[in-house]
Amino acid sequence: MIQDIFPHRFNNQYIANLPIGENDFVLHYHENSLLMKTDGEAFGLPRKKDFPGISERTGRTFLFTLDDVPCFLVWDELTAKEPNFAYQEISFFRTIEQPEIAWVSIAGLHLVNWYTQNRFCGTCGSRTEHKHNERALVCTNCQTTIYPRISPAIIVAIVSSDKLLLARNANFRGNWFSLIAGYVDVGETLEEALAREVKEEVGLDVKNIQYYKSQPWPLSGSMMIGFVAEADEHQPIRVDGNEIVEAAWFSRDHLPNHSSTISIAGEMIAKFEKGELQGCGEVKSIGSSL
Repeated sequence: MIQDIFPHRFNNQYIANLPIGENDFVLHYHENSLLMKTDGEAFGLPRKKDFPGISERTGRTFLFTLDDVPCFLVWDELTAKEPNFAYQEISFFRTIEQPEIAWVSIAGLHLVNWYTQNRFCGTCGSRTEHKHNERALVCTNCQTTIYPRISPAIIVAIVSSDKLLLARNANFRGNWFSLIAGYVDVGETLEEALAREVKEEVGLDVKNIQYYKSQPWPLSGSMMIGFVAEADEHQPIRVDGNEIVEAAWFSRDHLPNHSSTISIAGEMIAKFEKGELQGCGEVKSIGSSL
């Protein structure tokens, strides 16, 4: 999956009061694009030394480290001293052959969105400022502390014997299918959210729910929590017609276009295709069935 970048190392521990060095990486976003250094079809992360205009007064925020090199979010406009810089729409992470760049690009986007959306306090409306010793924002008036927001969401591979249920979301392009997924609501357990989402979107009852694994998904600020569940394929499928426009059971050798293995959905679908999803060593029972 996209966060698996070994042998590269990603560390999101916040380091307070860290000065930016000449070789530190610079992430500068414009709307949904990231400024990248280009060399033919290869991409690179810019470094501070590429921008002579960066000074002590330049607005910047420490994000994380990649291979022990600090990565800074730079807020001010940048002018590079070389011509081979261009903004790349963030969807490049799906096809780039450098997984470490793909991962830090979307992890940085998660943080820049959080910082941007919390410039003002939701309690009193005053400006916020960065807390000096951890990754948090503090209201300058009422002292409310705001931490990065991560939304839990379930995603489930529903199986029946040798078939897998896949659905086409109304927002998907072309003939593209994936697993059922949805956000956990207030007061719900993960299992309850799973059963509700499946019932709402495709009209099925599920049983024998088992935990698979989780994946951070920065594009939506989510933590995707994966499960495998069983359902009777003879139940009528009733799509909601709003979020889901089509759903069907598929056998291993007749799968439609679907998510790639950079996502937890794609990984589970790939394991089903290989006959490895059920009884897989990574599937752990959570001792709860609905």
